[in-house]
Amino acid sequence: MSKRDLLLELYSNLGTTGAVTFSSKSLVKKMLSFTDLSEAEVIVELGGGDGSITEGIVSRMPSSAHLLVFEINESFCKAMRKQFPGENIQIINDSAENIHLYLMGRKADAIFSSLPFSLISKEATDAILTHSKNSLTPKGKFVQICYSYLLKNLFSKYFTEVQARFTLKNFPPAFVMTCH
Repeated sequence: MSKRDLLLELYSNLGTTGAVTFSSKSLVKKMLSFTDLSEAEVIVELGGGDGSITEGIVSRMPSSAHLLVFEINESFCKAMRKQFPGENIQIINDSAENIHLYLMGRKADAIFSSLPFSLISKEATDAILTHSKNSLTPKGKFVQICYSYLLKNLFSKYFTEVQARFTLKNFPPAFVMTCH
């Protein structure tokens, strides 16, 4: 799928993507800078989109690690399966609410998310954040891209420590929330 087709898909589904464009390389770099993936065994991405964050994760994770990428848009999933054909990369066309079903008892060293929590129902948000928190290793981190600082209050209901950092190097400028 071309970048043009991906952008058309993005704009056709603003209600589920919650973005006006894909994440910049600077934002992806900043997001990934808050974790050390060198010894990670299991990594999860919520909202794979065009694969820009996935690409950053894949470039930093060990070849022995397993990456699960959740994306509800079938067109994005098809494109990512072609872009990331590795056996240790699983592109899942399902809601992030079901993260626990795919981990099958394993714990994630890191969960990266670009989900638009402002647009997701309270029930789905609760399920996603509860399962995400319960799916992390004791030292694992949940790292979220968002466009409103007010979402820090939401994440504080699920995680004991939430740090917010701002970056102008994205359109629109974004926050990266790191949760433990």
